Amino acid sequence: MSLFEQCGLRVLRGMDPERAHNAALLGLRAGLVPLPGLVTSPRLRCEVAGLHLANPVGLAAGFDKNAMALSPLSRAGFGFVEVGAVTPRAQPGNPKPRLFRLTEDRAVINRFGFNNEGMEAAAGRLANRPRNMVLGLNLGANKDSADRAEDFARVLSHCGRYLDFATVNVSSPNTEKLRDLQGAEALQQLLAGVMEARDWLETPIPVFLKIAPDLSDGELAEVAGVAQEAGVAAIIATNTTLDREGLHGPHKAEAGGLSGAPLFEKSTRVLAKLSELTGGDMPLIGVGGVGSPEQAYEKIRAGASAVQLYSALVYEGLSLVPRIAHGLDALLERDGFANVAEAVGTGRGDWT
Repeated sequence: MSLFEQCGLRVLRGMDPERAHNAALLGLRAGLVPLPGLVTSPRLRCEVAGLHLANPVGLAAGFDKNAMALSPLSRAGFGFVEVGAVTPRAQPGNPKPRLFRLTEDRAVINRFGFNNEGMEAAAGRLANRPRNMVLGLNLGANKDSADRAEDFARVLSHCGRYLDFATVNVSSPNTEKLRDLQGAEALQQLLAGVMEARDWLETPIPVFLKIAPDLSDGELAEVAGVAQEAGVAAIIATNTTLDREGLHGPHKAEAGGLSGAPLFEKSTRVLAKLSELTGGDMPLIGVGGVGSPEQAYEKIRAGASAVQLYSALVYEGLSLVPRIAHGLDALLERDGFANVAEAVGTGRGDWT
């Protein structure tokens, strides 16, 4: 990490967390953040759900909710970028404060509630996206919607032509009763509508499903079965958790979803269980607590074809992205793997 980045992070950590988040986006858009450009190698190049990635390290949804910083993010070293969540209509989200740092735990709690400018604003920016990136959109539902399942299909219909993939997000804990859509019957109906909207696109794109880490083994098996039957291209495991076990920070009792280092073990166990349930036939994307090359490698060995990160950037800055990619390359070389795909699932037994 450069001295410039250390100073920048110190300034941001002295600010209110949500204001710091907005300032980080502004700094990125203004060109104040050094960016490494493409990070790749023969070992890092991979294919996930038909998407050709320069490396398997992606940006999770939530950092750039409104697709404001696509150009700099395309040069930040990520193999793929997911923006959003975006809902049909703009909405303010939950009351502030709604974002909390747990520095002692290297974690974050948020209860944003899908605050975003809506699909019209997002589509205008996505239409002018850089073409040298793999770009996805996290689909959301309006809090006051009469038909939340239909909201996901509407956003995909409106924005899908500009995307490489889309993610159905029924796992955020910050919109009341949203997680109820993970039930088998509700999820079947929701995914049927989304897949129909996808099929109407001029160029159909892969649809991913993002799940919660708080599902029981039975619920997980049910969700995996529904996803496979519906033709979902990949499962993202996992979103934030409601669990607070083992936390030390003064904000540990705040309502919302917990992300960051404390989520690593729980989310990786869910990932490994999913890999076992699907027999390795469905690509999985590992999210939750990734903050080092070793942790990215553990996710891959547990069954992930690619990983995503977000909360670790709060503490490590964007230079973490190339550090993880280059470190992962070295770990693959050390263990004799010619590419990422060879390593996927080789350590699943350690987590199941």
